[in-house]
Amino acid sequence: MITTERAGRTDRSMNTVLRRLDSGQLLLICAAGLVAVAGVAHTAAVGLDRAEIAVGFGALIAVGELARLTMPGNREVAPIGAAAALGYTLLLDLSQHQLHHSALQVVAVIAVGMLAGALPHLAVGRPPRLDAMARRLLTGALLAFAFRPLADPLYKLTEPPTNTWWPALAVMVALIGVSILIDVLIAAGLRSEQVRTAFRVAVRDEINMALPLGAAVGSSGVLLALATHSMDLVALLVFAAPLLVTQVAFRKYAGIRATYLQTVRALSRVTEVGGYVEPGHSRRVSRLAVAIGRELGMAEPELLELEYAALMHDIGQLSLRDPIPGGATVLSDPDQARRIAELGAEVIKQTGVLDRVAEVVRRQCDPIAADPPLSSRIIKVANAYDDLVGPSTDRDRAGAALERIRLAPGGAYDPHALEALARVIDRGRL
Repeated sequence: MITTERAGRTDRSMNTVLRRLDSGQLLLICAAGLVAVAGVAHTAAVGLDRAEIAVGFGALIAVGELARLTMPGNREVAPIGAAAALGYTLLLDLSQHQLHHSALQVVAVIAVGMLAGALPHLAVGRPPRLDAMARRLLTGALLAFAFRPLADPLYKLTEPPTNTWWPALAVMVALIGVSILIDVLIAAGLRSEQVRTAFRVAVRDEINMALPLGAAVGSSGVLLALATHSMDLVALLVFAAPLLVTQVAFRKYAGIRATYLQTVRALSRVTEVGGYVEPGHSRRVSRLAVAIGRELGMAEPELLELEYAALMHDIGQLSLRDPIPGGATVLSDPDQARRIAELGAEVIKQTGVLDRVAEVVRRQCDPIAADPPLSSRIIKVANAYDDLVGPSTDRDRAGAALERIRLAPGGAYDPHALEALARVIDRGRL
């Protein structure tokens, strides 16, 4: 009975995952699937060269996939698995015997290892992100097809009488850099479609996220490959420990970020529970503000601050003796709205770590002539729109609200944020 329930839960989870995929993701997954099938079929036909090495690296890849984690921005990564895949791809020799495994065998080992690591997650109804797995597999396959033809001449350079390792190391580093760049471009293309942001902005965000992690994974992969030259399979055991420590550090960082956001979201609901604003107002303003920020090309760290500020933009209303009807500050006296913003900023400053967010909240009611931060201007527009429209999806009401905001006297609202809001609403997807 329990097995049947788990199977049903897994099927439902996989169906949900498949429904959420767009055309770009499906194309990526199909390409990775074809490469994986070709690799496995080739290896099954010609046999597995140096099986003990393949099994050892495949097991480490599986462990890495099993311990995968989600980084900020909903990015799924598997540092240990990626480092092990790099190490196996870049192997030159082992115990004085040339490793003649082909690029297709490398693909087969990576694919089987990734699948083995994903199966336990599938069994408990936590399917991996197929596009993330496909990206990791394709990046590894491209590196394998580029490096394996060079492995034999590079290996000969490392043998007596030359004993020269620099050419091999230089080629490894160069190809890893190219593979990271390709991975960044693929990830940026997918992300720009998923979150509706400009491709150049997605590339910038992916570079900021990928470079530190890519450098750590790449250096670990090179060390694994070179250490295996003299340590055989013992290298996997020696380097597994620091890789696990790195994984734990990444997991703690991701957990702190997730907990922080959950805490801010819970704090933002205080005004709703107290009846100061309409239910769901803070969350709607936050989603709308982030969508406008993406439309205007804001970087991911700025978007995170914008999300925090938008969630807590009305927290100053807790100081009011008599709540504003419906919590609609757009209909209140400008001086009162400014006072609410200042009180909210003081509350946020008490955390001791959100000073920039507090400044954004404090200046959300400033006129454009005072040159408030872009995030403050975005929140002002998003808040005014939601105050007038609320959870309604009526397009006539939305159009009337936009027109009313545009016609506000004295240039109260930023025109660029207004135009971005209009484009977001026109698409009908936040």
